Parts: sequence; C-alpha cells; structure tokens
Amino acid sequence: MSQTSKASVNFIEITSEQAGQRLDNFLLRELKGVPKSRVYKIIRGGEVRVNKGRVDVTYRLETGDVVRVPPVRMAEAPDIAPAQAAAQRIDLPILFEDDAMLAINKPAGLAVHGGSGVNFGVIELLRAQRPDAKFLELVHRLDRETSGILMVAKKRSALVKLHDMLRDNHNIDKRYLAMVAGVWPDDKRHVRFKLFKYHTPEGERRVRVAADGQEAHTIVYRRRVGEQYSLVECELKTGRTHQIRVHLASSGFPILGDEKYGDFALNKQLPKEGLKRMFLHAWQLTLAHPISGDELKIEAPLPTELAQFVEATTQARKTASSAAQGKPARG
Repeated sequence: MSQTSKASVNFIEITSEQAGQRLDNFLLRELKGVPKSRVYKIIRGGEVRVNKGRVDVTYRLETGDVVRVPPVRMAEAPDIAPAQAAAQRIDLPILFEDDAMLAINKPAGLAVHGGSGVNFGVIELLRAQRPDAKFLELVHRLDRETSGILMVAKKRSALVKLHDMLRDNHNIDKRYLAMVAGVWPDDKRHVRFKLFKYHTPEGERRVRVAADGQEAHTIVYRRRVGEQYSLVECELKTGRTHQIRVHLASSGFPILGDEKYGDFALNKQLPKEGLKRMFLHAWQLTLAHPISGDELKIEAPLPTELAQFVEATTQARKTASSAAQGKPARG
C-alpha cells in the first residue's frame, strides 16, 4: 500500500491483497477509532473519492484504485491493557488453523470485540496472544451469550473470499444447536418470518417480525425431546441479526435462557435446573476453504454444562445420534 499526504489528505493506492473489499469496510479498518456513522457520512458527502470520482459505500475496490481519504479526527486509541492482562488467563480453544484462517470455540459470555462498555473481546484477546501476527480480522460475529465456532481471517484475501461466501449463505452450511421451551412438533420445519432490526430507547439492538422486514430463512430439525424442552438443530439459510432467536421465539418456542426474546419467568427457574446461560451453540460449519477450495468441516461439541442439561431433560430420538456429543443427525 502506498500513501502520500497533501494538506492532511491521504491518497491510498489499493493493492491486490486489498482488492475486493467494499469501500465502507476498507475505510472502517483504515480509520480505526472513527465512529461508523462518521465514516458513512464522509463517503455519502463526497469527501471520499475513488480515482477522483464519487462512489457508493458498496463500491468494491480494485487493484490500482486510488482512494482519497479526507482528514478525520480520530478517537483516542483503545486501551489494550485489559486484553493483554486477560490474554494469559482466558483460553480460546482452536478448532482449526492454517496460514489463511483459524476457527475458535468461543465461550459464552465473551464478546467478539470490545466497545459499548466492553473492554475487550475475542479479536483483542487474539491480537494480544499473537503480537507478531500481521493480520487478524473477524470473519463474522456471534452474540455475546452464544458459544461455538467463530472464524478469524489471517489474510486479507481469505477475509474477502469468506465475506463473499457469507453473502450467499448457500455457500456456507451453518448449524446451531438450541434448547427451546415446549415440545417441538416437527421433524423438520422451514421458518421464513421476515425480520426488522431496530434499537430500543436505551440504544439496545433488537429484532422483530415485520411484513416490511428482510427475508430470513431457518430450517429447524428436531433432535431430542423431553416433557418440557426440546433440542433443535438450526440450519441458517440467511444470516440476519438474532435470526435463530427471533425465529424460534416467534414460532412459540423461545430459546431457554434468552434474556431478550425468551420466556422471562421460565428463565428465572432454569438455574435451579442446572442451566445458567442461554442455550444457543454454533456447533458446525461446512464450507470450501477460501484459498484451496477444499471442503472444510469444523465442529465444536456442546459445552459440558449444556450437554449435561440435555441428558437430564430429554430423550434421544432413534433417528438422531447423540447431540450432546456434538453429533446431531441430519434431517
């Protein structure tokens, strides 16, 4: 990457490694510490130019493009001390790693990144644990309360390819395990409620079913059932915010322990039964490797506390392998 400066304006020439990114994503990484709203404002206001012309935020950069970046006041550099202090005591189990990417088994309760009152997350921990790594970026996100597989790119080219694959969800098979209130009635059900994202007066992110929302599709497989609860496997066909949580709750079967969309009265009783967290776990990803193209299958077995809760409250179905061992059967 070559940069020159004129009156505090930067001109950045895009390399082959940077090519393929959307303009907004490129600037969000270049202007670390600048609020997202400010980045979008300078693009839409024409302060950012590509090859001397105005472009949309969705423009995909090409090798040799020259991006004009105006002077922007940066926020104070984030405090990396909390992540460095936690790096020695928080284990991030590695499920897969090569030169292009890695996948970790994220613990519940750990955010994927810092911000909004959170001192650090997975990506800050990884950077603290690997100070010599030249490139580490989140490929996607998991809710703080959700455990399981989280992908991190180690090369820009891998990140761009994986983002392309995520935009077409049929190219990545994503499976989650969830325990819901009630007895799920179907072996297999397609849930297609449209979802609308909004913020509460307190600024918290929420999602609701709405006719004018975004298309969303989840396939739900029944895996184990008990008198009060069911273990289901959810296959994501789209990747909307809180999709599984809202789809299950809107179907009449809220996820146990879900503090945003769940059965709040039931949630208060669950710790007495041995469940002290939301029961949602990203357990399997199947995809083509972003560089080699070879099939890559990554699995994260259920955490012990969730597996024990499954065994205590449900009966295994004849058509299903033991989901508590991280091996749900296909529908």
